[in-house]
Amino acid sequence: MKSKILTITFIFFVSLLYIFSKEVWDAGCAPAKPKYEFQKGMCYVTWNKDRYASKSSDESLERLAKTGTKWVAIVPTWYQQQCHTAKIFPTENSPADSSVIHAIDIAHSLGMKVMLKPHLDLIDLSSGSWRGEIACVSEPEWNEWFQSYRDFILHYAKIAEEHNVEMLCIGTELTTVAMIRDDMWKNIVIKPVRQIYRGFLTYAANWNDEFNHVGFWDALDYVGIDAYYPLSEKDRPSFGEIKDGWQKWVKELEEFQAKVKKPIIFPEVGYYSAKGTARKPWEEPNRGEIDVELQADCYQALLETFWDKDWFYGVYWWKWGTNVRFGGLLNRGYSMQNKPAQDIVKAWYNKPVPKKKKF
Repeated sequence: MKSKILTITFIFFVSLLYIFSKEVWDAGCAPAKPKYEFQKGMCYVTWNKDRYASKSSDESLERLAKTGTKWVAIVPTWYQQQCHTAKIFPTENSPADSSVIHAIDIAHSLGMKVMLKPHLDLIDLSSGSWRGEIACVSEPEWNEWFQSYRDFILHYAKIAEEHNVEMLCIGTELTTVAMIRDDMWKNIVIKPVRQIYRGFLTYAANWNDEFNHVGFWDALDYVGIDAYYPLSEKDRPSFGEIKDGWQKWVKELEEFQAKVKKPIIFPEVGYYSAKGTARKPWEEPNRGEIDVELQADCYQALLETFWDKDWFYGVYWWKWGTNVRFGGLLNRGYSMQNKPAQDIVKAWYNKPVPKKKKF
């Protein structure tokens, strides 16, 4: 009789465990993870098959670690032909898996944690379209696109799990898709990823209101916003004007965070080192007067504005390249390497981690 009672009790608890586990997976929720962590981050990028595995890349990561950077976003890019096509694929510009894995291993050996941040871009840019306009017309086309996208993200989820990557970003600035297909994100992308990957998940929404309409934040760990906010109408605003330009955006973000109740990170933000960067930080110019001090002012203003916000859990700057000679005072691009902005980042990243709200 005692044995029978024990058997029934055992079956009862196993059944409860099964039901609870199924509910967790069905909801797209995460298994238990380490506590949330403030991220002193950098986007580490290449559009070359083998560059992440080069000696130059190893040296560049060593330089990056010396800035106090503790998290590095490694960014492999795949492509689709046009906005309304469904097949997603790597090209010769996509970093090889062996190259990506090499960069992950080097970053870890230098004491940095890794976010794997796969990007999807378009091959055909003739119409002026970009990834935020990717969309399908019919339901079969949506299904085909999401199956292809799932395979793309699962490819990197497997690499992330096998190589102890601490966080995976499941998408970047896919504005149209992210705002209208919550069910497909949860069931076709997030749930399968959760089944094979145990690290943190985020999504990098665009700053221009996309994040307010994403319906799957509850299935992720961090809310990600690519923070290319316009901060001034002037081509060369003062530091005070740049900082004042953040105020309306801070209010909007605080109201949003109070609703979503998740830690917010900026998985990508950057400023090119030329006049106009505070006005249109998302639009890198081919010409224009170089202004590395303006770039540095924009970095300083963001860090002063957000560092002590208790809901703000970090930033990844766009971008750090795979060559130690990248950037420099004659470069008008986004890199902060060998420019005053690098010193700004180093000073802030060597400060103690600010006190944050627990989630």
